[in-house]
Amino acid sequence: MNWIEDFIDYLKYERNYSSRTTEYYKADLEAFKRFYEATDSSLSWEEMPADIVRQWVVEMMDKGNVATSVRRRLSSLRSFYKFLLRRGLVTKDPVHNMPGPKVEKKLPAYVRETEMDKLFDGDFFGDDYQGFRDRMILLTFYSTGIRLSELVGLTEKDVDLDQMQLKVTGKRNKQRIIPYGDEFGDSLRQYLEERNAFAQQFASDDKSLFLDERSGQRITPAKVRKIVKKYLSMVTTQQRNSPHVLRHTFATAMLNHKADLQSVKELLGHESLSTTEIYTHTTFEQLKEMYNQAHPRAKTKGGNYGN
Repeated sequence: MNWIEDFIDYLKYERNYSSRTTEYYKADLEAFKRFYEATDSSLSWEEMPADIVRQWVVEMMDKGNVATSVRRRLSSLRSFYKFLLRRGLVTKDPVHNMPGPKVEKKLPAYVRETEMDKLFDGDFFGDDYQGFRDRMILLTFYSTGIRLSELVGLTEKDVDLDQMQLKVTGKRNKQRIIPYGDEFGDSLRQYLEERNAFAQQFASDDKSLFLDERSGQRITPAKVRKIVKKYLSMVTTQQRNSPHVLRHTFATAMLNHKADLQSVKELLGHESLSTTEIYTHTTFEQLKEMYNQAHPRAKTKGGNYGN
C-alpha cells in the first residue's frame, strides 16, 4: 500500500487542495523517503526516529536550502504524520513539536522621501487624462497606504471632498475611513475634473475612481502595477517597485514623522499590531544609517584608546 498516494488522494478529494499544492506535498514526502532509505534501509514510516527527521533538516540546510523551503517540507511531513495517526497506521509522530529553522525577517522595501519628492515635484507626468490619473494613483498609494485591490476598488462615492477622507474596502469587505491632507485633496479635486471630462467620451456608466485610458472601464491591477513600476523606476534604483512597496513607504514615512504605531495600524487596516511593528525596524535601520553618516565619531578611528 502506498501511503503517500493515499495522503495525496485525501488532500485532493476530501480537502479540495489544488493540483499544484498536492504536487508540493508529494515531492516533499518522496524526498524524505529517499533520504531515510539512503540513511538506513531498515527504516519505515511506522518506526521513524525523530533524529532521522532532524538529520534531514540539517542536510537540507547544509545543501543551501533556504529556511522557508525547509520549513515547508517539514510542514508537509508533519501533515502526513497527522494523517497516518488519524488512520491508525502509525502510533507515534516523529515530527511532533519539532521546530523548523528560524526564518530571518526581511525588512520591507521602501522608497526614500527625497525620491518621492523628486517624483511628485518633477515633470514626469503628462497633462492629459492618463498623466493626471497616473500621478493620482502614485499619490494615493503614498498618501494613504492602501492596498492595490483597495485602490482598484475605489469609486467616486468613496471620496468625501468636504470631510477630506476616503472610504476603503479592505480584506473580507471590512471598511475603514482614511483621512487625507490638503495637497492630496487639491490633487484629487483636479483629477476628478479630468476624470469626469474623460468619462464622457464613453457610453459606460462605470463609477470607478480610476479608469483605463483605452476602454473607459475600471483599471486593472496589472495595469496599476505597470504604472507604479514605470514611474518609481524613474526616481529610484531600488529593484522592487510595486504598489506594496508604496504601502511600505507610507508606513515608514508616517513613523519617521512621529506617528504612533496604533494609528498607523488603523490606517493600514492591519488586524494585529505585530504586523505593523515590522516598520519600526525599518525606521530604526534608517536612523542608524543617518547616525553613521552624520556623527563625527560614528566610525572607529585609529589610535589607542584608554592606554
